[in-house]
Parts: sequence; C-alpha cells; structure tokens
Amino acid sequence: MTQDERRMVLIRKLLSEEKEYRGIEIPPHPEGQKRFLRSLMNVRRPRPIDDEILKIQDEYLRTEVETKGIVDGDLLPPCPSDRRLVLWRGDITTLKADGIVNAANSALRGCFIPCHSCIDNMIHSVSGIQLRLVCDDIMKKQGHEEPAGRAKITPAFNLPCRYVLHTVGPIVSGPLTDRHCEQLSDCYRSCLELASKNGLKSLAFCCISTGEFHFPQRTAAEIAVDTVKEFLRSDKKIERVIFNVYKTEDYEIYKRILGQVR
Repeated sequence: MTQDERRMVLIRKLLSEEKEYRGIEIPPHPEGQKRFLRSLMNVRRPRPIDDEILKIQDEYLRTEVETKGIVDGDLLPPCPSDRRLVLWRGDITTLKADGIVNAANSALRGCFIPCHSCIDNMIHSVSGIQLRLVCDDIMKKQGHEEPAGRAKITPAFNLPCRYVLHTVGPIVSGPLTDRHCEQLSDCYRSCLELASKNGLKSLAFCCISTGEFHFPQRTAAEIAVDTVKEFLRSDKKIERVIFNVYKTEDYEIYKRILGQVR
C-alpha cells in the first residue's frame, strides 16, 4: 500500500465515525489531504479504533517521519560548559532520544484545535491516535485535571523517541509571580525525576509555558537551565539533557545562558 492509499483509507475511516462528516469532500491534492487527515485526528474524541486501522496509521506516520528526517540526539554536539547539556534548534518530533517533553494543557489529552501550531498538537499528530487514548485512560483514572508542575509519562508510539513526558506549565495572564516561577521549576524537576525513575538516559525539553501560556522567555530559560543543572548534580542516571528551541530568539537566549559559542 502506498502513502497515498494509506492516507485515503485513514481519511475515509475517520469521516465514517461521525454523522456530521457525511458529504464532506476530501481535498484532491496530497498536501491538502495531509492537513485534512491531521485535522480529523486532532478533533477525534478518545475512543477505541480497529487494530487494522491503527496498523495502517502506524505505517503511514512512521513513513512520514522517516521522509522528514530523524535527528539522533546522541550525535548532537554538547555545550562547552557542560558535556551533559545540549542546545538544539529544530523540530522535536524528529528527535531520536529516550524521551521528549510535551507542554500539555491541564486536560492532558492533546490539542483539539485542527492543525494548531502548539507543540502539544504537533506531538499528538505525529505520535498518532494511540497517544490520546493512553492519556485519556490516565486522566480517567486520576479523576481530575493535571495540576501545573507535575508530569506523566507515556509511550511515544510513532515518534522517533521512546517516551513522551507530559507536563502542564503555569499560565501567566498578568504580572509574573514567584508562584509562576516555582511551578515552572517544578515542571522541569518532575520530568527529570520521572525520566530518571524510568531509566531514561536522554531527555529533550521544549520551552515550557513560553508560547500559549505567555511565560517570559528569558526568565523561563534561566529557570530551565538552573533547575536542570541542580538536578544533574545529584543524579547520575540521566546522561544528556537537550534544550530544544524552535524560535531564533529562544536560541539566542539559551546560547547566552549556556555560554554556547558555536
């Protein structure tokens, strides 16, 4: 089965799940179909799906990941100031590492906005339908929304990493407070503790809370680096922590903080 054939099977299956989707026309071109499929996956409520469909989805998503290109986190150059730290600018969904961190919302089931640019949406879109199902199961058992500063770990499914660590950062809707800073530090510490406990040797952090949650970028980066360095002083299980950035501004901020001269 080709990628085009897999994509059409998945689109038709997801359209068949909802009565209100009847009569919707499928975009004629591949790029439009890709966005359409991602949108259908983004808005899909957590409920079971046929194993055969999941198999086709897995083949489709893994091929898409391979086509985009996988970055081996172990081969990224370390910071001159600390060989256990790495600064990397790129797409975290292409990164091969033991774990990557997802900046989640308090529902912890992914972003339901079609093709939204947030990291939560990107990670769920590449991982696949299973990730939302696992997160839904975790949250049903927990019985309440995820508080800021904690973390949960799940398989990564079709991502090139092994695990995804989901954490909810603080939302800054007014002046930055000490509580916001404490919660952000807790996010990094909780992820590191969970990674160490589960035997992960490499972990990649995104810029938690600096996007949709409006945490000031420089202060967030300072908290991130300070918390990671403090944790690594006593933990010897984690061998590599990658600070993943996407924006040029964040890259320059981290470069100055880490003393990165490259």
